Amino acid sequence: MSNAINWFEIPTRDMDKAVRFYEAMLGVSLKRELFGGVPHAIFPAGDETSVHGAVVTETPTRRGPGAGGVVIYLNAPKGVPDAVERAGKAGGAVVLPPTSIGPQGWIAVVRDLDGNEIGLHAPAAPAK
Repeated sequence: MSNAINWFEIPTRDMDKAVRFYEAMLGVSLKRELFGGVPHAIFPAGDETSVHGAVVTETPTRRGPGAGGVVIYLNAPKGVPDAVERAGKAGGAVVLPPTSIGPQGWIAVVRDLDGNEIGLHAPAAPAK
């Protein structure tokens, strides 16, 4: 089976600032690479069947950052409340606070330093 999303790009005007924000919020390291001469910071993902994506420097042929577009949801492996707290400390803003979505887990939406609205998701804890 394939994923509905197989790649995503989060535009930025300042790669260093964006990388610091996403690394701080998610507690992960992004891998910097050039694709077609455009700087990318790749989010860690699982195997080749996982969804992959990157923070991408804005270029004349790419859309710039901002709110109101498509919302993607990034995995928050240490929990949505912790990721939201770290996002605030890194300079982001809460758009939707941590919210239960029942058996599917928790979500929140934060605004990054470029104005992009990014969703966070973590599955519900297994029943004990």
